[in-house]
Amino acid sequence: MNFKEYYAYYLSLHRDMTNRFLHFVGNIMTVLFIATVFVLDLNLWWLVLSPFVVYPFAWTGHFLFEKNSPAAFDSPLKSKVCDWLMLVDEFRGKVK
Repeated sequence: MNFKEYYAYYLSLHRDMTNRFLHFVGNIMTVLFIATVFVLDLNLWWLVLSPFVVYPFAWTGHFLFEKNSPAAFDSPLKSKVCDWLMLVDEFRGKVK
């Protein structure tokens, strides 16, 4: 499956607006987490945890609202890229 096909599959797992909103919140929290590491001059090893900040939000959306499994279980790297792409596409009005 190429990336375009995977992204279409990824979007099919994110039809519920509450699920997408929780992903949005998780991504914003990730950005805030990274900013906090730099602002507070913490050890940069904390950045290793940054990809995992979104998961409690995203998984809640999948399990409680979407009633499916997160794409991260199958392909963590592709799903992380798609997560940010979905956020950008939401802002651009491309995701209905």
